[in-house]
Amino acid sequence: MNRRPDAAAIEAFGGELEALRRETLAQVGQRDADYIRRTVRRQRYAELLGRGLLLLGFHPLAWLVGVIMLSVSKILNNMEIGHNVMHGQYDFMNDPDLQSQTYNWDSICCPDSWRKTHNYEHHTYTNVLGLDRDFGYGAYRMSEEMEWEPKHRYQLFYYGLMSLLFQWGVGLHDLEAEHIRSGKITRESKLPVWRAFLQRMRRHLAKDYVLFPLLGMLTGAGFVMVALGNFVANTVRNVWASSVIFCGHFTEDVHTFAEEDCRNETRGQWYYRQTLGSSNFHGGRLMHIMSGHLSLQIEHHLFPDIPAHRYPELAPRVEEICRRYGVPYNTGSFLRQFSASIARLIRFSRPPRSEDESSAIQSSSS
Repeated sequence: MNRRPDAAAIEAFGGELEALRRETLAQVGQRDADYIRRTVRRQRYAELLGRGLLLLGFHPLAWLVGVIMLSVSKILNNMEIGHNVMHGQYDFMNDPDLQSQTYNWDSICCPDSWRKTHNYEHHTYTNVLGLDRDFGYGAYRMSEEMEWEPKHRYQLFYYGLMSLLFQWGVGLHDLEAEHIRSGKITRESKLPVWRAFLQRMRRHLAKDYVLFPLLGMLTGAGFVMVALGNFVANTVRNVWASSVIFCGHFTEDVHTFAEEDCRNETRGQWYYRQTLGSSNFHGGRLMHIMSGHLSLQIEHHLFPDIPAHRYPELAPRVEEICRRYGVPYNTGSFLRQFSASIARLIRFSRPPRSEDESSAIQSSSS
């Protein structure tokens, strides 16, 4: 078991990672611009091909390939392009189509809400209980420090449902429903967020489940088959994104932190917390691209502003730094990390032992 390095070692650890970050940012340039523009072109070709084949989907093979290509397009749009662009990784290009503060993606989640809940809250307070709302999403109990409630018995079922509807959960996340229920905030304070969500919902439903299905009627593919193809593509994107995110944040070895742990936090302590609060999974180039390079979640949390396609180059150096300072570097196969996250979900769905015992005492005395 790794022992926590002393304060001086943590600062030295952070210093080496900061030096690596600065070294890499100094190299960012034309290669990165070429990569993201090439990826955007491929994503658009995949969407055109997918939607085109769905409109010719009176042949089963055309429909199937259309669904696959549209799924790939939506995954690339959200994960390799949208998520990374909104982190500011390509702001250096001064391309209005790839600016972090104005980028719009193919998702029901409002970009402004994402920038607030993900870029600021999650990346600033990673795994700090009570501050990082992404840790458990207000629905799951994922650590001993989180209070157990009866609803947590069913969180494996909730996870399955949320995976299928992932973009909807992400889109509603900024409403802070758990804080409204507890009285911490008022419903009225979230009305602008709710209105923005409804506007995006209408556009999304109109595009995928009205406009293109109507075009399908004109081409002979049929309204239902085109709508079904769009639904399957959205669902594939949802399940894949949910799985990748769970592998990066909820494995058994991921650490959590109390609010006092990040008070007056130094840069070295921040790097240390980000490393302990993340997990990687192995994969080849295609796996990295299709996961938005979130297969390298540790590197993403350390360097969210570095173009993500550079993470495979950085990972061996980060792992070597972690090894020298005795800092855990949590990585494994996709199957291992996904299984570990599900195991954690199940483990914390059960009430603490003391609550089990008190419940048994109460039932036996009644």
